[in-house]
Amino acid sequence: MVAVLAPQASSLVGLVDVLAPALATGCTAVVVASEERPLPAIELAEVFATSDVPGGVANLLTGRTAELAPWLAAHGEVQAIDLAGAPADLAAELEAAAAATVKRVLPRPAAEPDPAAAPGVTRLRASRRSRPCGTR
Repeated sequence: MVAVLAPQASSLVGLVDVLAPALATGCTAVVVASEERPLPAIELAEVFATSDVPGGVANLLTGRTAELAPWLAAHGEVQAIDLAGAPADLAAELEAAAAATVKRVLPRPAAEPDPAAAPGVTRLRASRRSRPCGTR
């Protein structure tokens, strides 16, 4: 299971940008939706619920990222955490909590994804290289 912190400013595009690599590499994901714009994430969760995606593959949490993220970083069943939407002041604390339970950490990017830019494969490669969910 991978914990994914969705970017705060780019709600749907940012969410898909960080969720897709986890799902494409065969992992289940727990996603903390954007605090500022949670409705697109809720709509995406409804799409997953009514599609052919098996239940439990993508799980959505809404709420304050600063309150939910430390629990996910310290949880023993979470094997990796993507800090894309982590607040800058909380990222180091989350990395330390993840290290205590030997998790893979995808670091917080310097800037949020630009929805107008061509999509890249950087995060997908990082997810695939880390193989957090036992994929081969």
